Amino acid sequence: MKRSIHTTAIAVILITCFAALVWAEGATKEEVVAKCESAAKLVQEKGVELASKAIGDKEGPFVWKDTYVFLMDLDGKMLAHPIKPELTQRDNLVQVKDTDGKPLFVEFIQVAGNTGNGWVDYMWPKPGEENPAAKSSYIYRVRGTPYFVGAGIYK
Repeated sequence: MKRSIHTTAIAVILITCFAALVWAEGATKEEVVAKCESAAKLVQEKGVELASKAIGDKEGPFVWKDTYVFLMDLDGKMLAHPIKPELTQRDNLVQVKDTDGKPLFVEFIQVAGNTGNGWVDYMWPKPGEENPAAKSSYIYRVRGTPYFVGAGIYK
């Protein structure tokens, strides 16, 4: 009986540790690029309204490991953000700066509008945390539309 309890306790501890390791594993640059391409394809194929719902779903396929995809337009309006949905309530985010004073959303718009895709470095809180951390987001323009998607990795 004692052996069964010990075996069960060890199994529970191992499962808990494994789950914590999986959650702690950060997204890779390759995963971020692939998710952005997938989200952009969804916008093109299903339209911005349906794509906004999927991208904004905190339990959906565009939230994984320690990151997520967001959707914006070239005017600076956040259309979908699964972690901070309150950002979608603002007319635009061009005045928002990170803790270092960087106008990150302006840079997102510039990358999307000028080159179509690229990386932007800035400070942003990790999901579930208050303090900003160094982050680099990949910005990807949805071809033929005024929209772009982004997702990032924490450094």
